[in-house]
Amino acid sequence: MIAIRGATPDDVSDLVAAYQWLFDPPGRLPPKWDPARATDILGRVLAGPRSTVLVADERPGQLVGFCTVYLDIESARFGQRAWVEDLAVHPDHRSLGVGKALLDAAKGWAEMRGATHLELDSGDGRVAAHRFYDRESPSWQSRSFGWELRH
Repeated sequence: MIAIRGATPDDVSDLVAAYQWLFDPPGRLPPKWDPARATDILGRVLAGPRSTVLVADERPGQLVGFCTVYLDIESARFGQRAWVEDLAVHPDHRSLGVGKALLDAAKGWAEMRGATHLELDSGDGRVAAHRFYDRESPSWQSRSFGWELRH
């Protein structure tokens, strides 16, 4: 039985390791990936009132999925947006309802905080993920573009 809960600081090291699920093909390691920086950022995400990390446990201590959710822009067109930055499920637990449970929990978290909509983007190569998102009946689909900035 999968349980969805809010992550705690004790989960951060397991979460940082779980990012590998996003980096494996068809994903890729971000050029500036730094586990120490990720640890610091996840700590701030957990402490912030406008963000959370939801985790899926198969049993206590066995992380099988996670989802980061943020309240970000307030759009004049659409209202308060919630953004799923990362949603990942362990490869051995895909297509078993874990992703759906995490996405549903993210929607609930966002709605309880006044968000009018939830968005995410997904790389073109993530065909299996796109099939999952299509099954979840999105209100709309779009294509996103991004630029890495030099710092």
